[in-house]
Amino acid sequence: YPPCPRPDLALGVVAHTAMSTVTILVPNDVQGPQACKDGRWYDVKYIPNALVNCHRHIGDQMEIMSNGKYKGVLHRTGPAVNRDKTRISWPVFLEP
Repeated sequence: YPPCPRPDLALGVVAHTAMSTVTILVPNDVQGPQACKDGRWYDVKYIPNALVNCHRHIGDQMEIMSNGKYKGVLHRTGPAVNRDKTRISWPVFLEP
């Protein structure tokens, strides 16, 4: 997502669950991903130089294979663009 002089006018990806089994999202340090818990949206914290800066979430296939024990994570891009910096979001989808 390149820098945008009017980020307030940009639209991100709408809230959704992933169709994969597990998704690993490799971001840069520009805030973007958000996850929903108990009806509230939370920013997914970026931790520099740590493996955990890769955001992982359960997808729909895992929910189906676990008979609903593990739920797909409702997520969205949040603020999709930044006024000054490029935001990188590289998803890796793991599927059977």
